[in-house]
Amino acid sequence: MKKYIYTYTWEPNEESLCALEKRVLFGEDSKSGILESSHEIDPSRSPFIRERVEVLCEAVEFEELLNEIHQLESVDGFKVVFVQDPDSERVGFKKLRKIEKEVGLHLKGEAELVDPEIWYGVMKVNDRWVFGSYERNEAVWLHHVKKPHSYSTALSTRVARAVVNIAAPDTDGIKMIDPCCGIGTVLVEALSMGIDIIGSDRNPLILDGVRENIAHFGLEGEVSLKDINDVTGSYDTAVIDLPYNLCSVITNDEQLEMLKSARRFAERVVIVTLENVDRNVIEAGFDIVDRCEVTKGRFVRQILVCA
Repeated sequence: MKKYIYTYTWEPNEESLCALEKRVLFGEDSKSGILESSHEIDPSRSPFIRERVEVLCEAVEFEELLNEIHQLESVDGFKVVFVQDPDSERVGFKKLRKIEKEVGLHLKGEAELVDPEIWYGVMKVNDRWVFGSYERNEAVWLHHVKKPHSYSTALSTRVARAVVNIAAPDTDGIKMIDPCCGIGTVLVEALSMGIDIIGSDRNPLILDGVRENIAHFGLEGEVSLKDINDVTGSYDTAVIDLPYNLCSVITNDEQLEMLKSARRFAERVVIVTLENVDRNVIEAGFDIVDRCEVTKGRFVRQILVCA
C-alpha cells in the first residue's frame, strides 16, 4: 500500500477550517503540521497542504536511508529537495543543502537542478528518515484572488477552496450545485478542480459578473437566474452560502424554506452562515455531522456539514 506524507500550514483564524478539511479528506483529526496517510490527494487541491512526499524508502538512520536510495532504479533529470518538518526545529540552510547533495550522489542517473523533470523529497519525520517522490502545492487559488468582479463580504478564495473540498472530498463522477452562488467564488474554485458544478442565483444583477469571473480564468460553467426554491434535479452535494441580513434581508421562514429546498435536491450540503441556523437545519431534515468556524475581520462564519 502506498504511503504519503503531507506537510500543512494555516493561518490562526483558519485552524478550525483546516482541521475540518483534514477530517473530511483523510478521516484524521489532528493539530499536527504532518499528516501520514494512504489517501492520495493532490496537494494543490487544499489551501493548507504545503507539500506531499510519496514514500519510496525509509530508515531510522540517515546512512541506512542512503543505502536504500542507492538500490533504486536509475533516473535522469531529477532534483532533490529537503522537506522541513513543521512540527520540529527548522534545519539550517547549509545542513539541508548538504543532505540534498548526499542524497543526490546516491541516486543513480543524472541530476538536473535548473529544470528538473522529476522531483524527490527527503525529510526526517517521526524519528525516521523518509525519501520519495515530491510534489508541492501550486497555490492555484492565489491566482483567483484578483478577478474582474468581487464583493468585500464574499468568501476568500482560500476558504472557498476548503469549502469545496469539504463538500466534495471525492470529485470523481459527482454532480455539485451552488444555488446561491453570489459573485461565483465557490464556482471558480470547484471548476478549477475539474468538478462538475452548476451555479444559480436569484439576483439578476450579478450573473454577468459571475460569468465574466469564470471566463477570466479560462473556465467554463453553467450559471442561471434561479431561486433556490425553484431548483430541480438531483445533486450529490451542494454548497449554500446563506444570505444574511447585513446584505440581504431574509426572514427566518424564508431561510427554513431554502433549507427545505436543499434537502429536496441534494444528498449532502455544506452550509456557510453568519448566524446560528442549527434549529432550521434540523427542522429541514438534515443532520449536522461536522462543523467549524472561520473568521474574516469582524465576521465569524460557521461552516456546517449536513447530510
